[in-house]
Amino acid sequence: MKQYIVDAFTDRVFSGNPAAVCVMDSWIDDSLMMLIAAENNLSETAFIVKEPEGYHLRWFTPGTEVELCGHATLASAYVILNYYEPQADFVVFSTMSGRLTIVRTGSLYEMDFPTYELKEIAVTDTMEKAFGARPVKAVLGLDLICVFKNEETIRNMKPDQSFLFQIEGRIQNATARGVDFDCVSRSFCPKLSIPEDPVCGSAHCQIADYWSNVLGKKEITAYQASRRGGVLHCRLEGDCRIRISGEAVLFAITELHF
Repeated sequence: MKQYIVDAFTDRVFSGNPAAVCVMDSWIDDSLMMLIAAENNLSETAFIVKEPEGYHLRWFTPGTEVELCGHATLASAYVILNYYEPQADFVVFSTMSGRLTIVRTGSLYEMDFPTYELKEIAVTDTMEKAFGARPVKAVLGLDLICVFKNEETIRNMKPDQSFLFQIEGRIQNATARGVDFDCVSRSFCPKLSIPEDPVCGSAHCQIADYWSNVLGKKEITAYQASRRGGVLHCRLEGDCRIRISGEAVLFAITELHF
């Protein structure tokens, strides 16, 4: 099996969010895909099979299969459009989150994703203990979004993983309005065996939606302030959709033997 390692939401290797992309002739057992994802030990491993109606895409963390992953979708589109269909300008994936269309525009890969209903919830002492600072607001959608006053709080944050486990929500995101960007964020998801996700595309289906409403802007430029870092270009559309664009770069092509 051929596997590609792609750094997503960046234009240079050793930054952005690395994803493994496995392109297969047919599906293998879920248990084997879980073992491959655990062996890779990246936040996501994507598995792709070409089917009569297009490409079927699934995402696995080292701990479980997930219903949506932005950076591994970007990485998958990069692989298909550069190594399998280089003459094409777009690719459509069938996924657990429906059909996802990714369009190549210059060096950017634009993904069409759903947004989620966001509901404000109470800030708790557990949130404060988890992040080492008290959020000014908490919003729950697919994930939990904790909003803080300034960018410095986000960049210097050293979360307590034991308290993160106690917080409701699939992924814990800490966000603030940035100086050079519309928002700055970090993403923590120990429940998925990912202590910190370097750059999380699916989280920005909610983060960018939140800041778009706060700032009154349809287009949001976001920065994820992990150690690797990455930039996301987000544009709110109608019918609960958002377009998230980013660059990607190849790190490695390998052959798996098992």
